[in-house]
Amino acid sequence: MLVASGALSEQKLREALAYQRNGSLALGDALLKLGFVDEGTLARTLAKQQGMPYVDLDKGKIPPEILARVPAEVAREQGIVPLLEKGGKLVVAVDDPLKRILADQLRFMLGVDVVCALASNGALKRALARCYGESAEAAVARTMKADASADEEGDAPIVRLVTRTFHQALEARASDIHIEPGRATVRIRFRVDGMLRDVAEHPLHLHSPLISRLKIMAAMDIAERRKPQDGRIGLEIDGRAIDVRCSILPASHGETIVMRLLDRTRSLLSLADLGFDDEDYKWFRRAISRPNGIVLVTGPTGSGKTTTLYAALSELNRPDVKIITAEDPVEYHIRGINQVQVNQKIGLSFARILKAMLRAAPNIILVGEIRDLETAEIGIQAALTGHLVFSTLHTNDAASALTRLMDIGVKPFLVSASVQAVIAQRLVRRLCKECAVEYAPSAGEISALGVAPALAAGRKFKRARGCRSCEGSGYRGRIALFEMLEMDHALRELTFRGASLEEIRATATRSGNLRSLLADGGRKVLRGDTTTTEVMRVVRLAHETEF
Repeated sequence: MLVASGALSEQKLREALAYQRNGSLALGDALLKLGFVDEGTLARTLAKQQGMPYVDLDKGKIPPEILARVPAEVAREQGIVPLLEKGGKLVVAVDDPLKRILADQLRFMLGVDVVCALASNGALKRALARCYGESAEAAVARTMKADASADEEGDAPIVRLVTRTFHQALEARASDIHIEPGRATVRIRFRVDGMLRDVAEHPLHLHSPLISRLKIMAAMDIAERRKPQDGRIGLEIDGRAIDVRCSILPASHGETIVMRLLDRTRSLLSLADLGFDDEDYKWFRRAISRPNGIVLVTGPTGSGKTTTLYAALSELNRPDVKIITAEDPVEYHIRGINQVQVNQKIGLSFARILKAMLRAAPNIILVGEIRDLETAEIGIQAALTGHLVFSTLHTNDAASALTRLMDIGVKPFLVSASVQAVIAQRLVRRLCKECAVEYAPSAGEISALGVAPALAAGRKFKRARGCRSCEGSGYRGRIALFEMLEMDHALRELTFRGASLEEIRATATRSGNLRSLLADGGRKVLRGDTTTTEVMRVVRLAHETEF
């Protein structure tokens, strides 16, 4: 279309296509980087191709009452600018045709139908700054550039320290950064493959400017030092889009901060990549293919629950199925799925989103977490009225999910009727492929894993040794252990009667409807994926067993 309109020559198109292949860019981005077209021409042509209206945001003025329809934090976070109301619909400007999926989310938030018009990326950013003021992230980016070029001491050393810390964390494959003040020093630790390790200690006088810099980047209250605070930072490091969730807690020696890193450029795992063996894979496929009911994934924070749910949604994501999610936060954007971000500042809770999404006629619903009775009851009603509902709970094992729902106030007969399957999971470290060594296991070790002696006969286990590839730990990466509980008539009857956790667990084990974490750990040790020590550490049986 650009060539046909005379805005681009055939020769320049060939150059851009070659540049695009080398840099893994979209064609439009390649054309802009090479300077072959301007943003306005590209956006206008893209709008025509996609059948969308085009708007030049550098012209005209948007009425204040229209801007007030969308809260500033929502406009900045989603990258949208409201333009006008026409025919009972709110027209908003976006800079990417794929953002049209935001229309459904905004309809939930604003209670009005939304249509999208396309604008250029630069014009949208300028309009956001002009209409809503400069965001904290933009201000920090501007000051960081100024500081980096400044010769005076000032804030520049702190800027460099923060930048270097994020770079080091990504190079180390860290999932979290912990900054903890002590009596005389500030300790920085990374969590790598689930284990914390010390990486640096800094003088205590750096603590205050370091925390202040991070507070500004995360749009927190820089003056508040007495209360816990939460925030988010968006970064781009070495071409990778990184989302950082920050949590500050006042401690005895000063504020401690934990930052969870989420690499948005990392591809989602498929169902086959999660680590199921063949039998469990078939079981899970069957569980998520039901037309209605609740499927729960349980485990502690950081056990991979969200990854499992995203893999399940990706498997079910088809053109004939409508999927809506309520998440806090939206960790990965999946094409074809309507994802709604929880926003407590404007009263957009899990329960409120769930009520609204039921009016949008979905087939499948994901609720990021069941935290209270209201959310649980709405989710259960959805499951009983023909929807398939996925959610997470914080419980120790699969059977505990049933009693946990009753603990928060859900009636036993509703739990019995709605829950179809529960998956509990933990993450264990995966053995380094470069240096793992084989050995013959003892009878006590085989018994501790619950592996049948016949299965282990003549088999070698593997243990960690340590090499340069795994930085001496013997492990690199992680793999999930799964405990699976499938509801049957007997379990529904026990749940209906409000039976004890021990009775439910014993009945499920006898009937073969409960596949335990320990049993899955044993299979993964036999496969050479991990070690007995790792399985025992996670399943919490190490203190009970000698081997």
